[in-house]
Amino acid sequence: MDIDRLIDEVIAREGGYCNHPADKGGPTRWGITQAVARAHGYTGDMSCLPRDLAARIFRRIYWDEPRFADVAAISPAVAAELFDTGVNMGPGTAVGFLQRALNALNRQQSDYPDIVVDRRIGLATLRAFAAFMRVRGEKGETVLLKAMEALQGARYVALAEERPANEAFLYGWLANRIGQSSADA
Repeated sequence: MDIDRLIDEVIAREGGYCNHPADKGGPTRWGITQAVARAHGYTGDMSCLPRDLAARIFRRIYWDEPRFADVAAISPAVAAELFDTGVNMGPGTAVGFLQRALNALNRQQSDYPDIVVDRRIGLATLRAFAAFMRVRGEKGETVLLKAMEALQGARYVALAEERPANEAFLYGWLANRIGQSSADA
């Protein structure tokens, strides 16, 4: 699993500086919002946020802290999806999609027990995920990724329905986030 490549891909997709009036995140560079940059000690103008700092922030809060490397040990493709979704929606939301999909795909707990949807990668989630992969294999991995992306897509539509200003972003979210993760990671 090459997290540096995933970070490079996200930075390329997110682009440089942006301060869209409809974006509640405010000034953003490399996909890092001003609030996140400030929380990580950056005090300068957001249009000047260094790329290497953005990369360190991505690694820390969207890979290391949510324990996506533990998922990558089982499936690099699922870890890549978690990372990409986590960058855009928050790691907890991404993990929640995984947990919900695992519960829905366990054939009424005959493959493994349901897990609590606590939005954190812990031992129970890792055990359920490993059991899913053992039972369902490569084809199951593809189905799991589809389920996670379906949940993500539904969330994007809901965001646009709940806040019409988000309609400015819906097309791009669906075009650039659904089916665009590094599944061959």
